[in-house]
Amino acid sequence: MTGPDLAVVVSEVTDFATLEARWRDLETRSDPSFFQSWTWTGCLVEERFPDPVLVEARESGRTVALALFNRRGGTLYLGESGDPTLDCPYIEFNGVLAETGREVELTLACLRAARIGPGRWGIDRPRLGRWSIGLWGIGRPRLVLGGIDASTEAAAALTGQLRRIRSLAAPVVDLADQKKCFLDRRSANTRQQLRRSNRAYAQAGPITIERAESLTRADAFLEGLIALHQAAWTARGQPGAFAAPFFSRFHRALITRGLERGEIALLRVAAGDQTIGFLYNFMYRGRCLAYQSGFDYADAGPRQKPGLTCHHEAIRFAHGAGARRYDFLAGDDRYKRSLSDRAEILHWVEVVDQYSPRFVVWWLWDRVTSGGRLLARGRDGGAGRSPLSSRVSPMLTDLKLFLRREVW
Repeated sequence: MTGPDLAVVVSEVTDFATLEARWRDLETRSDPSFFQSWTWTGCLVEERFPDPVLVEARESGRTVALALFNRRGGTLYLGESGDPTLDCPYIEFNGVLAETGREVELTLACLRAARIGPGRWGIDRPRLGRWSIGLWGIGRPRLVLGGIDASTEAAAALTGQLRRIRSLAAPVVDLADQKKCFLDRRSANTRQQLRRSNRAYAQAGPITIERAESLTRADAFLEGLIALHQAAWTARGQPGAFAAPFFSRFHRALITRGLERGEIALLRVAAGDQTIGFLYNFMYRGRCLAYQSGFDYADAGPRQKPGLTCHHEAIRFAHGAGARRYDFLAGDDRYKRSLSDRAEILHWVEVVDQYSPRFVVWWLWDRVTSGGRLLARGRDGGAGRSPLSSRVSPMLTDLKLFLRREVW
């Protein structure tokens, strides 16, 4: 795929060390999120990307865009493996790494190149599955793009038939105005609850925040975070994020890689000697991203709100460190809404060809389910179920499950 000066090449990856050097060089000429950095992307990369596909845009001898996919069957996953076991470290603000100011143009070029198909890659066709290449567009890879912004979604929509799986709000605190306290922009109720919580905690001693500066201290903070996180989630009948062995292993490796680069902020908030909670944040390019937390809900009194107090201290810490924004990432927790100024919307989408079997099933499913709602009333206006919907919906459900086997 070429333009006057732009060439986009799709290839397999055989040397991750060489790729790291090119990736980090491009980072210096880009404005990526932490999830597009090599610290994140390259963490346990050979394990997370067992069948890697690299899309690289080059211009005048330099790399101007990079996108790392993993291939499973006929599907390419951007920045993920496609294996739920390996993708439990949740990715957000995902996308093509591109030179600053050219993100829209280069993202579209890279996604189009990824969808050209295996015959144009110089990669063996049989590895894309046992189905006939070229039949109904099956030879064009399906793309799965998780945690992308609106501009990347718009580019993806130009490469095929896009289906939005879900969208989530990611609340943000704006800290660009270093002279103004962010708390002044919060509601009176939020300020009151926070001050009440802080006064209750202060009875045990001054509220302090500490950032782990050594790997030993970081390990201790992580262990404390895991204990509180798992206790809170298991009390709700949920397994908790750290129940997945790979999740813990990935983040231990990530902390080792990122701590010395100043990109990891493991924080302990305490009142005197009493731990209120731990935060596991990323510090990158003027952004502080609140990725994981562990709060002591078990010992919190009725006026004490550990999440509110801990994030307030972390926001003040990020502000003092020169961060322009504090990202809560996706989720709808009440304290996120209370402390944030706005929210950005992230999307999880997939792209296929219009006449592929997968798209046909989507189309039929939408028609049948909407038809089921429209025909749910009987002739007398009473409730009833469409005979068509009753017969066809189970068949489409079976087809959807079949398509998840990644053979298309």
